This record gives sequence, structure tokens and C-alpha cells, in this order.
Amino acid sequence: MKDYEHVVVWLDYFNKNIPKKMGRRVSREKSIFDPSLNELIDAAKAAGLEPTETNDQARFPRRPYVRSGYIAVAKSKPKTKIISVISEKMVAKRAKQSK
Repeated sequence: MKDYEHVVVWLDYFNKNIPKKMGRRVSREKSIFDPSLNELIDAAKAAGLEPTETNDQARFPRRPYVRSGYIAVAKSKPKTKIISVISEKMVAKRAKQSK
């Protein structure tokens, strides 16, 4: 049964190596190369969202041959806004690490 109180956020939404038709949901400027599940969890927490479920063995439906992973967060705003906020936090954290 579908869970309407949570939003599933996949790692592939933020992967710069993946084209939009394969599942990337943000622009290349707002994405990073090969994000990890820990980075996604940290970015969600930095954005004020608490992951209720994580899975690092799941396969994104458009790329069933690669293990991707996802987190589920409580739906406090529309999914596109949640993805946008998380992507900003991920890019900012990667920029700090590279300096």
C-alpha cells in the first residue's frame, strides 16, 4: 500500500554521471559525481529532514543493473522542493571537502 506521508529520495536523483532520461532530477550544476548514501543522509539532516528509512541495496527502477540506494523522509513540502534543498546541501558539502 502506498505511503502518502513519506517521500522516497533516490541517490540517482543527484548523480552527475546519469542523464535526466535515466533518472537524474536536478540540473548538472546542482548535482555531484557519484554521491554516497551517507552524503545523502547528512544532506537531508542538514536540510532539517530526518530520514525514517534507508536502503543501500535497492536498485533504482531505471537502472536495475546497479545498486543505488534511497532514503525516505517525512513529506513536509512537495517532493521537488525537498530534492532541491537536499541537492543544495550536498553540493555545498562537496565544495567544502574539495577546498
